[in-house]
Amino acid sequence: MDLRPVTYHGYSSLKPGRFGGSIRFSLLSRFLRGLMPQNYVPVFLFLAVVGILIPVTLVVARIVRTQNPNRVKLMPYECGIDPYDSARGRYTVRYYIIAILFVVFDVETIFLFPWAVKFKALGMFGLVEMLVFLGILVVGYVWVWKKGALEWV
Repeated sequence: MDLRPVTYHGYSSLKPGRFGGSIRFSLLSRFLRGLMPQNYVPVFLFLAVVGILIPVTLVVARIVRTQNPNRVKLMPYECGIDPYDSARGRYTVRYYIIAILFVVFDVETIFLFPWAVKFKALGMFGLVEMLVFLGILVVGYVWVWKKGALEWV
């Protein structure tokens, strides 16, 4: 930390008189400047706004909404169909297999976007690599289809 006296308009901060007390301010401001980088001020302002806005909107929503629950409103709603069984029922393994297959094929198709962006830069090598990738993807899709994993029963 630099402790040399600061000079303002020809007056040294160590001289008594008009600017005599400014050495304390100068040391404090230098100390605080080291602790609080100026780049984080917008982040702290954003956090303060969010910290105020969230509770305010929750309180306003509680004040504005109607609060008269009845038996019909408290019933679970399942796509317009009255529930007839427990919500904790078992699902078949087929449901999970289809969900996993969807995720696998969906994630694999996401790899097409970076290739499409750099298509010209990759040239013929990129084209061949993507054709190999798509070929493996299609072979996997056909295999899953032949196994009957996509049939919803």
